[in-house]
Amino acid sequence: MKRHRPLVLPWHSLPLAGCFYTVKRITKKTLEDLEFPQVLRQLEAFCHTDPGRSAVRAMAPYRETASLHQALNRTSEYLASFENDNTIPNHGFEPLDEALGMLRVENSLLPVESFRHMADLAGLIRDHQKFFQKFAEYYPELHAWVSQATFHSIIPERIGSVIDRFGEIRDDASDALQDIRRKMNQAREGINKSFNAALASCQRADYLDEIRESVVENRRVLAVKAMYRRKVKGNVLGTSKTGSIVYIEPEATQRLSRELQLLELDERDEIHRILRALGGVMREYIPDLARYQQIMTEIDLTAAKARYAGKYGGRLPEINEERRHFLKEAYHPLLLLSNRKQGLQTWPQTIELHPENRIIVISGPNAGGKSITLKTIGLLQLMLQSGMLIPVHERSSCSLFGQVLTDIGDNQSIENHLSTYSYRLKNMNRFLRKCDGDTLFLIDEFGTGSDPELGGALAETFLETFYERESYGVITTHYANLKALAGELPHASNANMLFDRKTLEPTFSLEMGQPGSSFTFEVAQKNGIPYSLINKAKKKVSRGKVRFDESIAKLQKERSKMAQTGDRLQEEESKAREEASRLEELNTRLRDKLSSYQELYDYHQRMIHLGTKVDKAAEQYFQNKKKRPLISELLRIVETENSKRKKKTARESEQEKKEKAAIAREAQKEVKAIRKKKEDRKKEAAKKEATRPKPVLKIGDRVRLQDSKAVGSIDSIEKNKAIVNYGQFTTNVSVDQLELVEAARK
Repeated sequence: MKRHRPLVLPWHSLPLAGCFYTVKRITKKTLEDLEFPQVLRQLEAFCHTDPGRSAVRAMAPYRETASLHQALNRTSEYLASFENDNTIPNHGFEPLDEALGMLRVENSLLPVESFRHMADLAGLIRDHQKFFQKFAEYYPELHAWVSQATFHSIIPERIGSVIDRFGEIRDDASDALQDIRRKMNQAREGINKSFNAALASCQRADYLDEIRESVVENRRVLAVKAMYRRKVKGNVLGTSKTGSIVYIEPEATQRLSRELQLLELDERDEIHRILRALGGVMREYIPDLARYQQIMTEIDLTAAKARYAGKYGGRLPEINEERRHFLKEAYHPLLLLSNRKQGLQTWPQTIELHPENRIIVISGPNAGGKSITLKTIGLLQLMLQSGMLIPVHERSSCSLFGQVLTDIGDNQSIENHLSTYSYRLKNMNRFLRKCDGDTLFLIDEFGTGSDPELGGALAETFLETFYERESYGVITTHYANLKALAGELPHASNANMLFDRKTLEPTFSLEMGQPGSSFTFEVAQKNGIPYSLINKAKKKVSRGKVRFDESIAKLQKERSKMAQTGDRLQEEESKAREEASRLEELNTRLRDKLSSYQELYDYHQRMIHLGTKVDKAAEQYFQNKKKRPLISELLRIVETENSKRKKKTARESEQEKKEKAAIAREAQKEVKAIRKKKEDRKKEAAKKEATRPKPVLKIGDRVRLQDSKAVGSIDSIEKNKAIVNYGQFTTNVSVDQLELVEAARK
C-alpha cells in the first residue's frame, strides 16, 4: 500500500498508525545543551544535494514510533550496503523547487537545464526502484520507500525527444525547427563561399594585413589595411587599437548575414514554442516530480546518516517497549571523532535505567567525566529518536521517551537579569510542570548555585518529586544528602566516576551501586595548589566531614580492588573449568582407545589360537594323508566357534561391528598422521638440503645418486655430466643428481 505524504509537511511530523509514544516539542536549549546542532553540522557535510542538506538542518526527533522505526531501518540497511557487493546507485540530483514553481504558471517558459534535471530525477527513481526490487530481501525498508512513487516513463522519453544528452534542442524536435536549421546551414555555407571569394580577391590585390581576417560581433570580417579601406566594398565594423587595420564585412556577405539573423530569430521563437509545449506536458506530472524529489532527498539524508555512522561506529540497538534503557559501551560521537583526530583515547560508558532503577545519581571528582557521561546519554537519545545510528555495543537495548529535559552548564541570563541559581530554579519549575512517566531528565551539578545546605534540601525535594512521578533521569552532584537519598529510594541508585589516588588522575570509568568521593583536596593537589594550603583547608572542615569523604574514597578504592580481584578470579575459574573439561575429554578418549585396543588384542589372540588348531590339523594330514580325520577336526573347530557366536546377541554383534569400524577409523587416522609426519620430515630435510651449499664434485670423489644406497667413484666430469664407476658397470648422470659421500684423497 503506497503512502503519499504532502510535500509541505515537515520531515519528522507525519502521523502514522501503531505508535505507542508521541514526542513533545524539544526546546532549542535542550538541543544546544546536548550539542545536537554540532552533530547536525557534521552530518550535513555527508549530504550530496542541497535538499538533503536542508533536510539535515530541519532534523528533529520523530514524532511517532512507526516513522522512526522506518527511518532507523533504512539507515541500518544503507550502512549494511557498504559491506557487500550490492552497491546502491548514485543519488545526486539538482533541486526542482524553483522549476516546479515556474511550471505551475500557465504558458511559462522554463530553461533547458530545468527539463534536464527533471529527466535525470525521473531516471534516478527508475534506477533505484529497479535496484531495490532486485534486492528487496536485503533492503526491505528502502524498497518500500522508493516504491511509494509511480515512475512515468513519458517524463524522460518526452524530454529526451526534445533535448539531447548535451543539453541542446534536437533538430528533429519539430518539423519547423528542422526546416529553419536546414536553411540556416545553407545561409552559413553561402556566407562562407562569398567571404572566401572576397578574401581571395583582396589577398591578390594586397589589401589585407598579415592576419587577413578576424571575427567581430560573431561575424567574419576582412582585416584591411587602413590605406585601402575605400578599395574594399562593405560594412565597416571596427578598427584596431592603432588604427592601422579596418575590419570590413564584404558587401557580398551582407545580404546572407541579414537572412541568417532573421533565421536565428525564427529559431529562437520556435525553440520557445517547443519548450512551452514541453512544459505543458510536464505540468501534469508536477505532483510526481515533487514526490520524486522528496523520496530522493530522504535517500540522500539516509545515505549521509549511514556514512556518518560509519565514521564513529554507529549501529542500531534493540528498541524495547519495557522502559528498559541499557547503553553498553556507549561513546560520545563528537568526543570520539575529536579524540581520534588527536590520537587520544576515548573511554566508553555502560549505564542502565529500568522500572526498578529509574534514577541514577552520579558523583565523583571534577573533570572525572560526569558531565560527558550525562551528555552521552542525552545526545545518543536525541540521535536515536532522530533516526540516526548510535555508537553502542550490539547488545544495547533502548527505550523511547516522549520528552527529554536538560539542565546542563552555567545558564546566567544577562538580558533577563537572572543569576545562575535563579535560572536553574526557573528551569526546575519547568521540570516540575512537565515531568511524567514518559520523561528523561538530565541535570548536571544538581542543587549548586546557592547555600549547600539550603540548596541541597531544595534539590532533595525536587528529586523526590521526580521520583514520585516515575520519571527516568540521571543527575550529577557533589551533595551528600542527594547521594544518601539515592541510596534510600528503592528505585534509584548511586554511581561514581572512579579516581586513581596514586596518580591523582581520573579513570573516566563509571561504576554503579556506590556513591563517589569528590576528591576535592586530591584534585586541588593535582592542579598545583600548595600542600600547606590544602592542609590548612582540611583543618577548616569538620573532622567528621573529612572522615566521611575519606571513608567513601577508601570504600571506593576497596570496591575497585575487589572488582579487579573478582574479575581475575572469574577469569582463572573459567580457565580452570576449560582445562578440567579438556582433561576429562582427553581421559574419556584414552579410556575408549584402551578398551578398543584391548578388544582388538583379544580378537587377535583368538585368531592366533584358532590358527594354531588349524595348523595342527594340517600337520597331521601332511603326515598320514587321511582326509576323514582332517575333515572331522575342521568341522569340530567350526562348530565350536559357531557355538560361541550364538551366545552373542544381535545387539552385541552390531556393537562389535561399530567398535571395529571405530578402531579401523582410528587406525587410519594414526596411519595418516604418521605419513604426514614422514612427509613433513622429508620436506624439512629437503629445505635443509636446499639451503645447504652443494660441494663441488671432482674426479675421484665417492658419490651416490639421490635416494640411492649404491656408492661409486667419478671417472670423469664434462659439461655438468659425470661418469660414475660402480665396479661392475658405469653410468652417465647429471652432477645435480649426485650426493658426495667421500671426497677424493689428495
